[in-house]
Amino acid sequence: MPKFIKKMSGKAGHAPGTLIHIGEKKIEKVRIRLIDYNEQELQEKELKTIEECFPCKEEPTVSWINVDGLHDIEAIEKVGRHFNIHPLVLEDIVNTGQRPKAEDFDDYVYIVLKMLYYDKKEHEVRSEQFSLILGSNYLISFQERVGDVFELVRERIRKGKGRIRKAGADYLAYALMDAIVDQYFHIMEVFGEKTEALEEELVEDPTTGTLQTIHTLKREMTYFRKQVWPLREVLGGLVRGEFSLVSETTAVYLRDVYDHTIQVIDTLESLRDVLGGMLDLYLSTISNRMNEVMKVLTIIATIFIPITFVAGIYGMNFKYIPELEWHWGYFMFWGIIIVIAAVMMVYFRRKAWL
Repeated sequence: MPKFIKKMSGKAGHAPGTLIHIGEKKIEKVRIRLIDYNEQELQEKELKTIEECFPCKEEPTVSWINVDGLHDIEAIEKVGRHFNIHPLVLEDIVNTGQRPKAEDFDDYVYIVLKMLYYDKKEHEVRSEQFSLILGSNYLISFQERVGDVFELVRERIRKGKGRIRKAGADYLAYALMDAIVDQYFHIMEVFGEKTEALEEELVEDPTTGTLQTIHTLKREMTYFRKQVWPLREVLGGLVRGEFSLVSETTAVYLRDVYDHTIQVIDTLESLRDVLGGMLDLYLSTISNRMNEVMKVLTIIATIFIPITFVAGIYGMNFKYIPELEWHWGYFMFWGIIIVIAAVMMVYFRRKAWL
């Protein structure tokens, strides 16, 4: 349940804009990295203090300032004061339970979305909040921990591949969101492979472990859907030109990310439907198996009912039972039992009960 609901009780009663970190402290020390570039030049370095990035606001180049770690409230406040970021936006940045959204503040755009990974050891989806402030010539990104899915974007900047070095900060924002959405496809592939394996297991030999796996996978898909579904609204607003800092040229590329998001959501809904059908199939399979067991037991009990009746008659303690004195009485008793069982078996087979 902590994956679905963040503990917000610590914020109760505080004034709006009060910065209180909600979430896990995932690194000990905040790390700040700067990539400053234009078409001809590139500068990349790790900053020792947050103040070192302040001149980037006035530089004509595109500056990407990446802050790893949200627990240092003082550093977040310094960034907010220098770049004139609204206190409510800063509050949302340190609150890691935010729903994906985009807000326009004239001189900058605030976007928050979820960067998702699949943990192969724990077999579950892990989420990290990714916030970015998009200015006219700068982009400030905030992450919970060191490590992300943007290494290929950094390589494109370093090598000058594509149009990223020729475009502005809005194109950089597109590239980061595109990298995040591409990671969603990897998670969908994992879900697809697990679903196929479950289908084969259901057909061959379903067990109680199969039911547990279905419930676990269904829970992970629900969590994944909760993180991805609002993103279509965010990208829809960016594509429609509702934000002045996003150029029409970049909006064309964002439309492609929007299409990918819709594709992820459609695939996810299809897998959830398949998983729901698999749960019904499992319950039907277990029910049919139980019916087969009960059928066999019922047939056995039915065959033994007349046999028990005959055995009960000859087991009575009457002195004068003629068959008890017959020489072949014992064999006649077994003959009657065998005939009764054979007749009932033939009858059951003709009724297709066997």
